Amino acid sequence: MAKNEEAGGPRKTPEDVRIDSLEERLERAQAREAERTGTKQKGPDENERVGSRVISLLIGGLVGGIVIGWALDRVFDSGGVLLIVGLVLGIVGGFWSIIRVAMGSSKPPQGLD
Repeated sequence: MAKNEEAGGPRKTPEDVRIDSLEERLERAQAREAERTGTKQKGPDENERVGSRVISLLIGGLVGGIVIGWALDRVFDSGGVLLIVGLVLGIVGGFWSIIRVAMGSSKPPQGLD
């Protein structure tokens, strides 16, 4: 009897065995290539994180200002004035947050004296 049948597992066809072998060889080749070139799977670097944060601050300020302005416009029936005020305040708030992020990320690292 085969090992798989003794263990109670499903019986593998020759194609399954070849695919498993191919996957193992690919993993080993990718590991050797990563070791040879010195590249490993990395997460996002600092620039990507800051860029994502800037985009989210801008979009969040814009959408937040529009939603709050629209809601206040509905409550007070101001004919769209509060919507525009909310839009402008959202844009200003988004850019203000972006400036704060830019000023904070331009500081030199602490403790490298």
